Amino acid sequence: MNIVYIRGLRAQAVIGVYDWERDIRQPLVLDLEMASDTTRAAASDALAHALDYAAISQRVLALVEASEYQLLETLAEAVAGMVRREFGVSWLRLRIGKPGAVAEAEDVGVVIEAGERP
Repeated sequence: MNIVYIRGLRAQAVIGVYDWERDIRQPLVLDLEMASDTTRAAASDALAHALDYAAISQRVLALVEASEYQLLETLAEAVAGMVRREFGVSWLRLRIGKPGAVAEAEDVGVVIEAGERP
C-alpha cells in the first residue's frame, strides 16, 4: 500500500466555540495522507485508476467551507468520514491546523487517523 497526500490545503470556515468566532470565517490548513494501491494507476497511467487528489481537494474544500462546527475534532471526523465513504479510502491521517488561534503559537490543531492502518 502506498500513500497519496495533499499538503497545505487552505480553507476558510466558521469554526470555534466563542461567540465572536461564530460571526467570522477563519483560516484552516489541512494535510491528508491516504492509503492507496497505486499499482494499477502506475501500470495504466490513467487517472481513472488513481486516487484523484484534485477531486478530493475540491470536495474537502466544499465540506469545510460550508461547515459551521465548533470543534476541529468534529470537523476532522466529518472530513475523514466523507473521504473514506466517497473516495473508497481505507485509511487516512488528517491534520487540521488553525493558525492564529493561540497568539503565542504558530499553529494549533488536531491530527486524526481513520480506518485500519495499512
